Amino acid sequence: MSNIAEPKKIVTPPTPNYIWSILSMHCPRCRRGPMFKDANPFRKLTLGHIFDMPDRCAVCNQKFDLEPGFWYGTGYVSYGLAVGLSFATFALWWLFVGISVSDNRVFWWLIVNAITLLALQPWLMRLSRSIYIRFFVRYDPHYEHTAPVKFD
Repeated sequence: MSNIAEPKKIVTPPTPNYIWSILSMHCPRCRRGPMFKDANPFRKLTLGHIFDMPDRCAVCNQKFDLEPGFWYGTGYVSYGLAVGLSFATFALWWLFVGISVSDNRVFWWLIVNAITLLALQPWLMRLSRSIYIRFFVRYDPHYEHTAPVKFD
């Protein structure tokens, strides 16, 4: 038996999944801290509740509102998500029901699509913020030792 100590293995936590961190709306820098104070956007259907975010990430101290008016760009992301969802519902409707103007099936799709978009709007608005901030703040595996992203 030797008295030589075995080297300690450093266990690093796994890198959080990029897509899952977007869908679960976690901080883009550490992918661990929540971006919103309440995880459920449907709890109270008021704009104040839907957009209720902490000033900084609780895990890595990344500031979420990088500059005044920062979140105005999310309108473009939200529009793209709504168009993509509309294309998806159209394709599913065409596949399972079919499209015809003669028996008003296309108009029924318009009604179902509008109801779907309205029902998912709180989630889509949060998702657009989660996607938009990732254009400016990248994942940092060494977030404990580096400074948060700032706009100058």
